[in-house]
Amino acid sequence: MAALKLKPGVVTGNALTELFDYCQENECALPAVNVIGSHSTNAALQAAKEAGAPIIIQLSNGGAHFFGGKFLPKEGHEGAIAGAVAGAHYVRAIAEAYGVPVVLHTDHAAKKLLPWIDGMVTAGEAFYEKHGEPLYSSHMLDLSEEPLEENLEICASSLTRLAKIGMTLEIELGVTGGEEDGVDNSDIDDSKLYTQPSEVLQAYETLRPVGAFTVAASFGNTHGVYKPGNVKLTPAILKNSQDAIIAKHGGGPKPVHFVFHGGSGSTAEEIREAVSYGVIKMNIDTDTQWAFCHPIKAYMDDKSDYLQSQIGNPEGDDKPNKKHIDPRGWLHAGEKGMAARLVQAFKDLGAFGKFS
Repeated sequence: MAALKLKPGVVTGNALTELFDYCQENECALPAVNVIGSHSTNAALQAAKEAGAPIIIQLSNGGAHFFGGKFLPKEGHEGAIAGAVAGAHYVRAIAEAYGVPVVLHTDHAAKKLLPWIDGMVTAGEAFYEKHGEPLYSSHMLDLSEEPLEENLEICASSLTRLAKIGMTLEIELGVTGGEEDGVDNSDIDDSKLYTQPSEVLQAYETLRPVGAFTVAASFGNTHGVYKPGNVKLTPAILKNSQDAIIAKHGGGPKPVHFVFHGGSGSTAEEIREAVSYGVIKMNIDTDTQWAFCHPIKAYMDDKSDYLQSQIGNPEGDDKPNKKHIDPRGWLHAGEKGMAARLVQAFKDLGAFGKFS
């Protein structure tokens, strides 16, 4: 397939579906990076620029609240809505400067966070009226803790609204283990970590007539990073789900665009297998948090003698420390560390250089 040409900026509507189709046909996926402010956003965009590929930038409810500032109220999701809207405008303003196509997305939204989604969709509808495209590319509803019928009923209702403004919906079937953004599934029943192909089939039959969607199907995925052997991934669940849909409805070899949650710490082999079964998006968060934090810690350790006061260091009692305490120095070290980790993710996912 010829290289896909995408303009810098936010990818929405049919262009997003074409992007995911392109990923499947070329057996590659895009890293989905949780950001919490301009610094992590800049690192993600720089990585995409170096990789010559689009990137998925996403905000969780907590990440959106932090983007706007933890000074904002948490109650009623007002702070998270404002932060998510501000984050979207920032990405839209700066992505073109980096020359990068971006899929702008929101992460896990359980039932209690539906008012947050509603607020963002309302902002997206207003943006659509003015610009002819939505503010975000897609939103995610994680109703995996609810009964399947209720999960799909709410998702279908939300997708009806999203489809009118050219947005895609990501749903979750089965639970992702571990802990992220204040949701702790570390003690979840193991059986819930593995989605059944029949559930994917039911989701496909419910949502396909409504609009574009992706499926985060659980195949043992766990948030965080754990010792080898502690997490047992079974990517074949994805293949079996694709086969179940084809057997009943026909169509191409990969009728569903799958999402790989909890990608941090996964082996290259596990990633390649999942991508071969139709994964087009892999969430990565814990690894990028470490990649941002570690260079800053190294800087602090190395410059410790210069960070004890504004004046006075090993070079003299009257020597100023301004250039060492300036956040622009150590924050940029974190940005570079995060960007480097994401370039590696593009390579692991087979997306590096696939779009040029």
